[in-house]
Amino acid sequence: MKKILLAVLTWLIFTAAMQQKVTTIFIIGDSTAAEKDLSKGSPERGWGMALQCFFDEAFIRVDNHAVNGRSSKSFLDEGRWQKVLDKIKPGDYVIIQFGHNDEKPNPARHTEPGSTFDANLAKFVTETRQMGGIPVVMNPVVRRNFAVKAVKNDDDEALRNTTFKDGAKIKEGDMLKDTHGLYAVAPRQVADSLHAYFIDATKITHDLEQGLGVEGSKKLHMWYQPGEHPAVPDGKQDNTHYNIYGAHQVAKLFADALCEEIPLLSKYRTNDDPCKMRQK
Repeated sequence: MKKILLAVLTWLIFTAAMQQKVTTIFIIGDSTAAEKDLSKGSPERGWGMALQCFFDEAFIRVDNHAVNGRSSKSFLDEGRWQKVLDKIKPGDYVIIQFGHNDEKPNPARHTEPGSTFDANLAKFVTETRQMGGIPVVMNPVVRRNFAVKAVKNDDDEALRNTTFKDGAKIKEGDMLKDTHGLYAVAPRQVADSLHAYFIDATKITHDLEQGLGVEGSKKLHMWYQPGEHPAVPDGKQDNTHYNIYGAHQVAKLFADALCEEIPLLSKYRTNDDPCKMRQK
């Protein structure tokens, strides 16, 4: 009986010790990073869904709180930030990435770079530190925007209601064009002013998309010909949201950038095999 009790006690101590060693990487942001509903077989993924593939689960746990359609303002107003804040332990990381929806005219989401956008980012950084966490600021990922003539986009979420034919007439050139303006600049300025870690997600994804070119970059996104994928039978030309392949490619690059910026994380970086295993 004593041996059994000793074995149970040893196991409990070991389990507690292992739990204490686990560091959480929280993600807050919008649909480009968010968890997706997979119940109907959709191939849409946020890069945050794939980040765990590149870190050893025994030591690093990714907790993705990014949500479709949210801006820094609505994420705060809806109480989503408080839920994350309540979970942060000393030594945990919080990746902060907004911008896609802060630039939208909807007053429930809109913020101004150099003003309210910066203030919200600074709030995330400051309050993360107050909990003993480590903030990591990212600027937004680029849209696949090779359009010769600017395309009006008041709501990225509305792209889910479109079909392939809705975008078929868009004329594209060879050079990727910026759509974020100062919303891609402000996060770096906030990070610099508060001496926080910064990942240039805009540049990383720009170089990825431009490197793949007009046709190759389509493979990263929810871009499907009619009949190509059973979950999107009418096809789609969504240049904002990632598919499985795209989310994993972006997550891999972000994992590399995190390890470069924060060398401590390098010891927990996995090879690519776990990533391939999760691409289902």
